Amino acid sequence: MKPYPFTAVVGMPDLRLALVLSSISPAVGGVLVRGEKGTAKSTMVRALAGLLPGVDVVDACRFSCDPVEPDPACPDGPHAEGSPAHRRPARLVELPVGAAEDRVIGSLNLERALADGVTDFQPGLLAAAHRGLLYVDEVNLLHDHLVDTLLDAAAMGRATVEREGVSVSHAARFVLIGTMNPEEGELRPQLLDRFGLTVEVASSRDPELRVEVVRRRLAYEADPDGFAGQYAAADAELAADIEAAQRLLPSVKLPDDALRQIAEVCASFEVDGMRADIVTARTAVAHAAWAGRTEVTTDDVRVAARLALPHRRRRNPFDAPGISEEQLEQALQDAEPEGPGPDDDGPGPGSGAPPEGGEAPPPSQGGQEPSSGGSGGDQKPVGAGEAFRARRFEVKGTGEGAAGRRSRAITDNGRTIGVQPAGTKDGHPHLLATVRAAAPHQRSRGRSGAGLVVRPQDLRFARREGREGNLVLFCVDASGSMGARQRMREVKTAVLSLLLDAYQRRDKVGLVTFRASGAELALPPTISVDAAASRLDGLATGGRTPLAEGLLEAARVLRIEAVRDPLRRPLLVVVTDGRATSGADAVQRARQAAGLLAGNVTSIVMDCESGKMRLGLAAELAEHLGAEHVPVAEVAADTLAGAVRSRISGKAA
Repeated sequence: MKPYPFTAVVGMPDLRLALVLSSISPAVGGVLVRGEKGTAKSTMVRALAGLLPGVDVVDACRFSCDPVEPDPACPDGPHAEGSPAHRRPARLVELPVGAAEDRVIGSLNLERALADGVTDFQPGLLAAAHRGLLYVDEVNLLHDHLVDTLLDAAAMGRATVEREGVSVSHAARFVLIGTMNPEEGELRPQLLDRFGLTVEVASSRDPELRVEVVRRRLAYEADPDGFAGQYAAADAELAADIEAAQRLLPSVKLPDDALRQIAEVCASFEVDGMRADIVTARTAVAHAAWAGRTEVTTDDVRVAARLALPHRRRRNPFDAPGISEEQLEQALQDAEPEGPGPDDDGPGPGSGAPPEGGEAPPPSQGGQEPSSGGSGGDQKPVGAGEAFRARRFEVKGTGEGAAGRRSRAITDNGRTIGVQPAGTKDGHPHLLATVRAAAPHQRSRGRSGAGLVVRPQDLRFARREGREGNLVLFCVDASGSMGARQRMREVKTAVLSLLLDAYQRRDKVGLVTFRASGAELALPPTISVDAAASRLDGLATGGRTPLAEGLLEAARVLRIEAVRDPLRRPLLVVVTDGRATSGADAVQRARQAAGLLAGNVTSIVMDCESGKMRLGLAAELAEHLGAEHVPVAEVAADTLAGAVRSRISGKAA
């Protein structure tokens, strides 16, 4: 079945342009496509591979070496001048979310290394993607260390494997394209910055356009070859234009005036570091080549800034990406030389549509507090203050969950704490343990040469301990007793700080709230911490305190998640003053609900009680839960350090 034609995709001019520019100049650094589900992100990326020119590769080279300029360090080399070669289409290599590190960067055959003394390197996906496209769907769900590896290879143009004292390096130049749904969580700002361009896509609300999308998709599914044939000429024309732009690219000049505009724009948007300037410059040069020009103009800088800067303005997980069109135009005007240029009247026909709506305002975290809704009914939401560095709470014991930074766990990366035989849970080979396992059998195996005779049962792998990410489930009291303005502001600030901590430690988060006569799951468990912050920001208070219902709802959510994600251990954070006032026998039912959770889950009770007269109900709840009792004022990391220092100095006195 032929892939969906690139020119048949309806709409999304910004995405189309970003993919084309990255194909013209892989040095741009790839494209990150952000958008809601079902917007044809993957369809357009897969269609791009058919537009790229074919590549000449050395025969039998697993690393796709160019016969004109072969990699001198190629593991299959060195390749002599004039080596036989053939031409093949550019590859699109897809990296699955669950791929292991060895599958991505390659691995060494430890048996051959010990027995024959040779370095037998098995190439990974990075080698397969050399001189082509590497596509990562749901890149925000990929483990951070794998994302780092991909971005390092994309930036350096090489991949290096270090295993047991053996180092192998090979060329890995590819166009990196990642897609993600922001609802499922964001990439860290450091990783966002490593992508050259970013594009926001959304489904059109125009009925006529939606009808055309469905019509074309149905036609493709009914007759893929016939449908592709209708757009073959358009795709071929676009491919020829890309190849022409690639040939023109080395001749494009970047004048000082354009370079000053780039610097002015990047400084105006206060982006960190110099990568934004470099990527914007490379993108502007690629756009000029795409437009058939040999010199960068203001139009090229404008288009490049729209694609290269939005994701670099995001400094914390609660900021929304985007740039202001007015600010961009003002920065371009401020850097213009005297006298308007002929090309400064606006975007050219190849510039793509600007992002809809301009700059998106960040969610409220500490602005003006809304006025109270009155003492008789629900109170309006109160904003949180500025987030602080929170204490690190962790789950007891040692787990085996997804890699993260919170609780102890047996992971693929970390310090070696032991060895394990092959087949239990393979990971990184342990050379010394393998040699020890094979050494006693050398005589019986008839060893005669210098190398060891190694059998598969001799292989040993390192058992490593690192950190895992957990499910942090917040169970927040939103009753009337929490409605005092200063108290709720303090509570939201503490929870927001814990959310930021969960983001940094790569946790999943969920939010259960309880008020009036029941509880609700305000946010199902997700890695989208900014979604939790948004739900928290809009949390209103009022009514009685159904504490038992909140705990029972939390228990229900944890049971479901234990089935969906059994390796991810939970951490329950109950945010309350400990009162239970809803329904008959409220206190007794709350104690019974706490008893169901006690011993089954690591819990924290964040005590929100304030004032001189305190009942200590949250401390009693913590005792019934078997949880750690933490006053809200002691959630901050520096508060804990101060308390420890005070206790130490008191003992010394």
